[in-house]
Amino acid sequence: MIKKFLALSLLVLSNQLLAEDVSISHKGITLNANLEKSDDWPNGPTMLVTHGTLFHNKSELMVATQELLLERGISSLAINLGLNIDNRGGAPYDCKIPHTHKHSDSLDEIDSWSQWLKSQGVSKVSVLGHSRGGAQTAWYAAERDSDMLDKVVLVAPMSWDMQDEIKDYKRRYNKDLMPLLDKARQLVKAGKGDEQLSPVDFIYCEQTSAAASSIVSYYEDDNHRDTSTMLSIVKKPVQVFIGTDDKLVVGLEDRLTPLVEKGTVELHVIDGSDHFFRDLYAEDMADMISEFLQPDA
Repeated sequence: MIKKFLALSLLVLSNQLLAEDVSISHKGITLNANLEKSDDWPNGPTMLVTHGTLFHNKSELMVATQELLLERGISSLAINLGLNIDNRGGAPYDCKIPHTHKHSDSLDEIDSWSQWLKSQGVSKVSVLGHSRGGAQTAWYAAERDSDMLDKVVLVAPMSWDMQDEIKDYKRRYNKDLMPLLDKARQLVKAGKGDEQLSPVDFIYCEQTSAAASSIVSYYEDDNHRDTSTMLSIVKKPVQVFIGTDDKLVVGLEDRLTPLVEKGTVELHVIDGSDHFFRDLYAEDMADMISEFLQPDA
């Protein structure tokens, strides 16, 4: 028992020593990420991980994903989307801060981190995204494909339908979305996209302040935000996880069925999991991700 405890303690200490907080400069702000290095770093499989809406890389699922991948010999870089905040830390977005970020900002940030990994000696990188981060990752894989991009893993990725978004906004805030979106559109068209609208209900923030261009970016009817649409043009192998008890992302299995039937998407529907794949669901998912990334291991 003592030997087993000591071995486990040494493994935990070794993992802590291999973990590293890293930063890069991107478009005038500092971006942060957490790097977990396996024994094969930088030559073994490496995963670039993107979190969900207004969240961060220190959230429960992001931390668990990195730890579980590391146990399976997979290095990972969990990035913290900047959301246009300099040196943003590992905490949810503070709704008191005026929103100036855009849904599409993530593409350039994922790309910058991918190039950073390349500078560290990584020749192939796979990408993983959760929730909105999954949709952003799908968009990235569809439009920023390269020889470096290896495989794509999406966990409960966001889907997009304008009518569903209008209904969800009405349910959440008991008001109509379109007057706000129309006003933001007009400002953007007039070259005033930086103008703040306040108070507004925006994404998960009640009575906040948001730039007109941000509102348009998150609410305009644009299929680039739709996972299934983006996956229809992704050329790399794709693995998608959906939980049967997910109340936030619904109907995705039906949307992905044509791609599954074509053989371009490997879909796993996890019975009993909600949107966040906690505990044993995360373990099961990590096993399948490992087999996906390392089929000959």
